[in-house]
Amino acid sequence: MLLALAASLTANLPRKPQTPAAGGAAKGSQDQAKPSAKASPSTGARKIPCKTPENAALCYWTHGRLSVYNGNPSMRIWKIGTHRILGVLNGPSHFPPGQEDIENPELGPELDRAFEADNRAHKRATGIMWAVPPPVFADFEICPLEPEHEGWMQPVCIESARNIFIENDY
Repeated sequence: MLLALAASLTANLPRKPQTPAAGGAAKGSQDQAKPSAKASPSTGARKIPCKTPENAALCYWTHGRLSVYNGNPSMRIWKIGTHRILGVLNGPSHFPPGQEDIENPELGPELDRAFEADNRAHKRATGIMWAVPPPVFADFEICPLEPEHEGWMQPVCIESARNIFIENDY
């Protein structure tokens, strides 16, 4: 499952070179709902829209760590400074999710470009490409797909990301 995720990430990524953004998130972004009331113009860049006119008021920015976990969904965001885990899925049009939505969620063009650049750097440094994407710290614009319930992982989709920092182990 993880190999399929890594293969699809590397196979479907745009081929534009980009250096990952420097780390350091804005101090005021952590866990404060900062809704943006309009649907994003970047929905054309995504195959499956995350922010739609119906859910745009619920979307907000949060600082977190995106990692691959064991279980479903495998891509999850830990909201730094909390005990909250968000399960990353494709978007409201694909909810409830199918198997493809759980195993290979669409992450947005900013994260795709950062993953591609890091994977190229990893291959230059070690001679091999990574099989599992490394953890990513960033400010994520997320759109909840269900209301939050205490003690439960909340399903969300990622509209965009900024201040991306990929944790390297090479």
